[in-house]
Amino acid sequence: MSTQDKIKELVHSNRVFLFMKGTKQFPQCGFSARAVQILQAAGCHDFSTFNVLEDDEIRQGIKEYANWPTIPQLYVNGEFVGGADIMMEMLEAGELTELLKA
Repeated sequence: MSTQDKIKELVHSNRVFLFMKGTKQFPQCGFSARAVQILQAAGCHDFSTFNVLEDDEIRQGIKEYANWPTIPQLYVNGEFVGGADIMMEMLEAGELTELLKA
């Protein structure tokens, strides 16, 4: 299975999925920690994560998959949403909470 196929399977087999550095219990960068806090503030506690620090192929491949250069990356219902800054903007506008409820 190719790296891109692995990524596709991950984002499509989990309703809310976050590629991040570390885990939601122990984020290993400020942006990843912020992304977890944003999801929790939006009322989403049942989300899956992948620690890109444990797999260099996924870490590089996810940047190509979404055509987005940074991590964390949030996917909802298989669709790329954005990184921590976009997540914060959406939370403040009420859009992220609505997206996660849908």
